[in-house]
Amino acid sequence: MKLHNSYTNETEDFKPIDGNKVKMYVCGPTVYDYAHLGHARCYITWDVLYRYLKFRGYDVTYCRNVTDVDDKILKKADKEGKTPEEVSQYWYRQFAKSMESLNTLKPDVEPFATKTLGEMISLVKDLINKGYAYEVNGDVYFRVKKFSKYGYLSKQPIDQLESGARIEVGEQKEDPLDFALWKKDEKFGYNSPWGVGRPGWHIECSAMSRKHLGKTIDIHAGGADLIFPHHENEIAQSECANGCTFVNYWLHNGFVTINKEKMSKSLGNFLTIDELLKKYDSNTIRFFILTNHYRMPVEFSDEALTSAQNGVKRMLNAKQTPIDENIDITKTEAYEKFVEAMDDDLNTSKALAVLFDLAGRANKDELGAFTVLYKLATTLGFSFNKQELSEEEIQTALKAVGEKTGKDFSSMDELIAYRKQARAEKNWAVADAIRISLDECGITLKDSKDGTVVERK
Repeated sequence: MKLHNSYTNETEDFKPIDGNKVKMYVCGPTVYDYAHLGHARCYITWDVLYRYLKFRGYDVTYCRNVTDVDDKILKKADKEGKTPEEVSQYWYRQFAKSMESLNTLKPDVEPFATKTLGEMISLVKDLINKGYAYEVNGDVYFRVKKFSKYGYLSKQPIDQLESGARIEVGEQKEDPLDFALWKKDEKFGYNSPWGVGRPGWHIECSAMSRKHLGKTIDIHAGGADLIFPHHENEIAQSECANGCTFVNYWLHNGFVTINKEKMSKSLGNFLTIDELLKKYDSNTIRFFILTNHYRMPVEFSDEALTSAQNGVKRMLNAKQTPIDENIDITKTEAYEKFVEAMDDDLNTSKALAVLFDLAGRANKDELGAFTVLYKLATTLGFSFNKQELSEEEIQTALKAVGEKTGKDFSSMDELIAYRKQARAEKNWAVADAIRISLDECGITLKDSKDGTVVERK
């Protein structure tokens, strides 16, 4: 298996530190607002890596942190008259719901920054004792120029970084490049050897990673926007405190763009996951993301999502047969092609092509084709459960039926009741008009003794 290591800028053979055990850390959310499509790309990408590593027999410990102490959280708490904990807990629950809706697996470990303060303080103490950090009036800073490899991950020479460095009002750094490990904060802070304050953003991940995975880990992943300064600073403080390599493989996913601009909250051009799920199901969003290589930027558009929607239908609407556990999928040509694609730095677009081929073979009643399709598709995180219809899909269907029957419907329940009455009165013209209209919208009604279920075709 080969992965592209951002640190060396090379695609390298993946060799875990300890046999088949893999320690994997992903930078998690700062919980103060809704998760957006950019977050979906990041966490679906690393969900696929997690699933695939396990599929290939690795024993993976996946750690993804939650940043629940941060300037943005404190600003929101101040504005809304709430405690930082109330803000972060509320938005963490929203994030967790969004991740569940996208069918991402929960990480094995999900530490909160505020629950790891002791480890952060210990790490800062280590850096001060070794001469890599210094305290000034309750603030603690890292001496960047004492770490000779600073800038290696982001490929930025130190003189280039110096030219853009500034000291902000209130900061008392020895050097403009130095960054905060601990910040004085008497209003929202915590007790520390340097007075009441709170951790800098970068030290959080170093402390949580060291606590839950150890001093050297196999994989550290996240969005490309975190390369500098976050991941660069993580490397500096971790390697100086621990005296060893921090991460063996750095992996980064590309941006999601709208009109060629990176999607972000600061630019105000983001689509929340919840908004997106009103129009498209989770399989469609995942398909849209996996059609593109994870390291490349992906341009969002409704046309691209509609195309992904059609691709998902073609793949997941394959003729289903019972899963045959007696089939050894590792002996199939499809498995070999799938693994070859995924082992090539997670080439998901090639892997999807294998799934399309299997769907076609399943539709031709080829023995075992659906079993192989199911097992490979679920490895990429696709769900074969019938997804709930989005509100937009329901409204489109109600409008289409209304145009054919000359009656307005406010809900699917009202439409089902109207259809039931038409059938009871043997008004087959109306019943057929409803069926045909829904069929054209890709929807079917299935009747059973427990009632009528609305499903995608």
